[in-house]
Amino acid sequence: MRDTMTVPIHFYCFAICLSILACSPPVQQQNSESTKASNGGTSNRVELPPSVRRNLGISFAPVEQRRVAQTIRVPGAFELLPRARHEYHMALSGRVELLVDQYEAVDEGQSLYRFQSPEWAELMHEILVGEQAIETASAEIAVGQAKLTEAQHKLDLVQSRLSALAEAEFKRADLEFEAVELEASLPRLAAEMDLSRTHLENAKRTREHALHRASLATAIPEEQLVRKTLVEGKDVLTYQTIEWIEVRAASAGIVESLDVTDGAFVESPATVLSTVDPQQVRFRALALQGDLPKLFSAIGSRIVPPLTPGYPIQEGVEATMQIGLEAHPHERTLTLLAVPNQTADWIRPGVSGFLEVVVGSSTTGDLAIPRSAILQDGLVHVFFRRDPADPNVVIRMEADMGISDGRWVVLHSGVREGDEVVLSGVYELKLATVDYDPSQGSHVHADGTTHDDH
Repeated sequence: MRDTMTVPIHFYCFAICLSILACSPPVQQQNSESTKASNGGTSNRVELPPSVRRNLGISFAPVEQRRVAQTIRVPGAFELLPRARHEYHMALSGRVELLVDQYEAVDEGQSLYRFQSPEWAELMHEILVGEQAIETASAEIAVGQAKLTEAQHKLDLVQSRLSALAEAEFKRADLEFEAVELEASLPRLAAEMDLSRTHLENAKRTREHALHRASLATAIPEEQLVRKTLVEGKDVLTYQTIEWIEVRAASAGIVESLDVTDGAFVESPATVLSTVDPQQVRFRALALQGDLPKLFSAIGSRIVPPLTPGYPIQEGVEATMQIGLEAHPHERTLTLLAVPNQTADWIRPGVSGFLEVVVGSSTTGDLAIPRSAILQDGLVHVFFRRDPADPNVVIRMEADMGISDGRWVVLHSGVREGDEVVLSGVYELKLATVDYDPSQGSHVHADGTTHDDH
């Protein structure tokens, strides 16, 4: 069944190609005379004007210098760096109002959500209590200092009078008792001063602790919370004006998930949402453990996307590679981690690709073309090179193939650096030249010149 269906499909594709080529403008006279086979058979040259290239979806790839033999290609995928994700939690329990949507891009400092919390009123009360305690302790210190100064002054007066009476050889028992009493009160008054100072320090610590908690909850510096603000003609402290606590983005990114419902009452320290920075990615690949000695001598690495329509085959970005800690004894593989040195639209978490590691010390490469540009035709492999003298003509050539890494293949002859080969549409061109006999036609050189075989 498979063989009976294959022939009509090939014949149908071949007929389409011939009909398209028949509708194209005639080949220039000099090309026709130099490319016809001596027996009048199919030529190895195919004219491809722009209209035919568009209809067949033909695209070209350049011949490049590549170190195919010294390159190890390892499959893998992109993943977020560990620090690319940022979670935002509830500092206090309260009712949440979301200000962003999922997958929305946010800038650094942008408001993400806000909440009202009963605990905020308790924090403000603690701050107020601390401030009142500071004022009370300061007043106690002032009173204690006044008492101590007064007692010391009275003691000085009494002692002065006693000295004067002693010179007159007159004694006053009551003054001596008062002096002793005043002198005995000085340590007590000094202790009361120390106690007041302790109250002041405790009040300050209470206020500072409450302010620190308020600063953590609001992400506002402590000095800004106690800064005076004019509200309705009155100077009030900033923390007294806060009703809603806003949470802002610590860095730019994209909202990955919303973990609460808008308007819900959320307990602390539940997660409200998380953001990610899609630019902070790395490429994780699995290499064979047998390549470990070569990987230690790597001189460069590059991340390339899989062969996908819309991306040139030479698409890729340079990367900084390191050998990871993980190795798998049963699979005989080890982890490679590579961080791209630049960004591209195909670099996203979860997107697969390949890591190309150059392990040779050679500074020059070999001429190579994409492996997908070569097709097998019977016992030979063929590709189609664009005529350097006429960009609207391609030449069917037998591939003198060398080593291949599955994506690129080395050609030992037939091409020069800067030439172009057909990448997309090569199968249709093979059908169009299916009757070509290379033993009875012109021979094509790498420079595009031809001569008849003898």
